[in-house]
Amino acid sequence: MAALLRTAVAVACASVMSLGAVTPLAQAAPRPPKPLDPGMPCFEYFGLLEDMAGVVDLPEDDHSRPASERDTYEYENPAKKWDGLGPPSPEEEARLGKLKRKPPKSKPIDRIYWTWINAKKSPNTRVWDDWSHWRDARLIRNAGNDPRGKAFERKFIKDHGLTSKDWICQKEVIFTDPDTGLPHRRQLDAYHEKSGRIIEIKSNGELTEKQKPKDRAWAKDPKWKGTSWQNVFAEPQKPATREWLDEQRKIAEANGRKATSYDYTSDKIEKAPAGCAPTTLASTSAAKAPCGVRYKSTNMQAPGRPGTTGGGANDSIRESRPTPKGMQEFLKRKNMANPGLSPRGPGGVDFTTLELRYVGKPVKGKGLDYSYSAKEDPSEQSGWGGKAKSQLISDSFLTWLSLSPEKFWVNLNPDQPDKIMDATFSKTDAGRVLLESDLELKKDFAQAANPTKYPSADTYWKSLPRNDKGQPCWFQVRQWIEPKEAVVREEKGGIHILDTPLAVKAQYLKIDNMPGKPYLCDFNEAQKKATERRMNRLIMPEVEKRVNTSPRYADLRRVYTARVAAEFIRQQDAKTPTDYHKLINSNDVSAMPLRAPNQDWTREKVYRAYLESLKKGEESWEHDAGGGPYTFSVGGVDFSKQPKRNMNPVRFRIEHRNLPKQTHTSVKTLTDNAKDDGNLLLLGGSTATNDGGSGGGGGDAPTPTPTPTDKPTGHPSTPAPDPSTPGSGSDHTQPPATKDPDGDLADTGTDAPVGLIASIAAALALTGAALVWWMRRRKNAAE
Repeated sequence: MAALLRTAVAVACASVMSLGAVTPLAQAAPRPPKPLDPGMPCFEYFGLLEDMAGVVDLPEDDHSRPASERDTYEYENPAKKWDGLGPPSPEEEARLGKLKRKPPKSKPIDRIYWTWINAKKSPNTRVWDDWSHWRDARLIRNAGNDPRGKAFERKFIKDHGLTSKDWICQKEVIFTDPDTGLPHRRQLDAYHEKSGRIIEIKSNGELTEKQKPKDRAWAKDPKWKGTSWQNVFAEPQKPATREWLDEQRKIAEANGRKATSYDYTSDKIEKAPAGCAPTTLASTSAAKAPCGVRYKSTNMQAPGRPGTTGGGANDSIRESRPTPKGMQEFLKRKNMANPGLSPRGPGGVDFTTLELRYVGKPVKGKGLDYSYSAKEDPSEQSGWGGKAKSQLISDSFLTWLSLSPEKFWVNLNPDQPDKIMDATFSKTDAGRVLLESDLELKKDFAQAANPTKYPSADTYWKSLPRNDKGQPCWFQVRQWIEPKEAVVREEKGGIHILDTPLAVKAQYLKIDNMPGKPYLCDFNEAQKKATERRMNRLIMPEVEKRVNTSPRYADLRRVYTARVAAEFIRQQDAKTPTDYHKLINSNDVSAMPLRAPNQDWTREKVYRAYLESLKKGEESWEHDAGGGPYTFSVGGVDFSKQPKRNMNPVRFRIEHRNLPKQTHTSVKTLTDNAKDDGNLLLLGGSTATNDGGSGGGGGDAPTPTPTPTDKPTGHPSTPAPDPSTPGSGSDHTQPPATKDPDGDLADTGTDAPVGLIASIAAALALTGAALVWWMRRRKNAAE
């Protein structure tokens, strides 16, 4: 009977199947929509205590978090442990390309490579044909989106005490747009059921286009009248988002509800998984490498010490590409990988403005905290050149430590072809930058002295003494760049480099070996001094402006701030040996060579270019002073001294009250400088950093190091001697240097000028060149 029953069932089933095959297809019943997720109390969702008190009141209207309250939140990105993984070899790519299935989890590198190889097979293969684009924009960035978002949501819920049973997180609802009749399914980050308050929490500064139709439907749906909506952002709002929020407010108000925004600005700290030391292998499919392959940097690190991972600068520099074109391509891929989800990154950092602005207390064995500043690019279309600029700063910092101060000079002078610059110094990019800046100065002075371009130059030429033919008497000059009074602040064992302005000066100097037949008048001392004063008043301000602001001198400014920081380290090392002790005055620059594309640079090439400039000139014009046209060329740099003062604590707290905290944050992540009148970003690291680390400075006084066995280096550097002797017939004298009575930085707590601290700048460069002009008299003038 049982067998018969089973047979009957089988026949029946067969009949049903046959019927389905010969009759018209029945309309399949629509799949019922997935039930709405009711969510759960926020305290349960994030593992918080019920009804715990918040530390911040939830604002009712539009609000921005005060900079003084800004803090951080941390999260773990599981893919960040692969940020140093290089591309597969051709053999590995060929082997893995044949596999139909993803390799097992026991071979993580093979799994990553296999995924990339298959991503390249997509219809638009150029999207991921670059390994580093895919690794940084897809693998690492995507893996961090959800952890980052959840971490900031948890922080916001906890900080504001949204932990009663009435606050529900991740609740799904339906908004219906009455204009279109379309329903929109929407998940709410936080919803207060009794008051009808909705909170959308974003860990960046952007709302996605996919969200906007849903949020617009809320603003008009009659069922949701009387509710309110608040958008919360961890980062500054993008322009498009601000425009949308204005639209949402207007629609909401017109329909009897309120929409607001809340900038709860917080800095993210992304960390790699902890638990074991990462390998340094660049690429291997054989190794399991469960701890990953990390990107490592040796910036600011004493030679011979291992590289470090993590930090605000390292993460941004890793994603920075060498060229504008390469960076734009990367940003395009990044946006395609996760539009509207990425936090602020290197695209918003203008690395062409990068400068070293802080170094902490250099405790031996505990590393050195440091921080750069850079201008922000709100369009996020910058971000290129980070590695080259940070490398120049680091190399210069180490160069100023390794070479003794008497080598810190450059000299372009036709009378002294054998004294261009020290041979060892010429093997470094710091030396290259100084000599090229010396040459660049001539061009800018020539332009600034052109009376047809600048009214002040016109006034200058008309004020010159005249010879018996009524022609203006021009004399040869020495020009140099020197520091103005720099402003610093020593805080908790470190130093903030707040302002480092440069001055450009001119002084009479006769040069013998000038090409052509320069016309010179006989000047007495009174005429020399008067003409010098007029030149410094009427012509040099324009040149000085360029030196302090032009992108062409950005590398010079970078090198100079690194010199200030290096001298501070010298002074600390003189008290207690640091990790840099063996490097100081070692005369070893092998770890700081000339980098590509300047690896073949020589001082002689610059000197030849200088002589060519003297021969051909830089500017020419005709002027009613007579005797035109004039063509001339000038040059020179002098950083042999540096006045400095330590800003007093009261002024520092008023003008920079958030700077110490933000600097400490920048060691771990990219952040704002939190100053109302600027658009500067801060990004730093530590030579002991490991995803945030706890370096030597960072704002807190480190634990004292036991008494060292090394002997201190002695006193900080002293001024270098004048490296050149002016040409014969010169009455040039070196400008006097005001001596600091203590031979040290200004005492903490006083803002009184303490004079020139030549030990900080120690003769970076000296005299240069001269003005030459040839008077090609017109025939009628000769007659």
